[in-house]
Amino acid sequence: MPSPEELQITVSAASLRTMRDEFQRFLMEYRFGLQEVETKISILREEFQEAHAYNPIEHVSSRVKTPDSLVAKVQRKGIEPDFASIRESITDIAGVRITCSFTTDAYRLFDLLTQQDDITVMSVKDYITAPKPSGYKSLHAIVAVPVFLSTGRVDVPVEVQFRTIAMDFWASLEHKIYYKYDRQVPEDLLAELRDAAGTAAELDQRMERLHREIRGAGTGSPLLG
Repeated sequence: MPSPEELQITVSAASLRTMRDEFQRFLMEYRFGLQEVETKISILREEFQEAHAYNPIEHVSSRVKTPDSLVAKVQRKGIEPDFASIRESITDIAGVRITCSFTTDAYRLFDLLTQQDDITVMSVKDYITAPKPSGYKSLHAIVAVPVFLSTGRVDVPVEVQFRTIAMDFWASLEHKIYYKYDRQVPEDLLAELRDAAGTAAELDQRMERLHREIRGAGTGSPLLG
């Protein structure tokens, strides 16, 4: 019977470098896809400011999953550890979060982005209209954007989240609480979170009403319906 030493798998330095290079190239496509979406958002932001004297975007953040985070998700979901399976099963490797002032801005920007003819909408989850039981609200879209490499065109999935400042603040707090309690959050704290989500939603509604009144009293904007 082979000894434990004989059963050990030896990986050469050259093989490790090849694996590393393949992983980096795989993630590079998602980084480029992210840049394409960020450019589109930047153009919309500047055009709004120039043409309508109004900026619906408060903040934009983006990320590509780290190798460690991606490997952990592959293991957690039981996905085959090959690039084809990962590409098919995990669509949030690249992600952009757009924080808006108002709920109407979130939907308006979603429409303006997804109606572009080189964008393909793969899926939409509207947690603004139908919040999660926890109170979480956000509009999620997985879009495919073309990236042109030396080897040809690659359609890269990018997750785009649209939310208001209040939704973003609430979600940030929820994340910190779940992290602190290792997802085993006491029920009384969960109830407080749900109540806070209702307060945040009410604030969004009140601020949007005020915004409409202010814009209506001034020159107004053709994009505010």
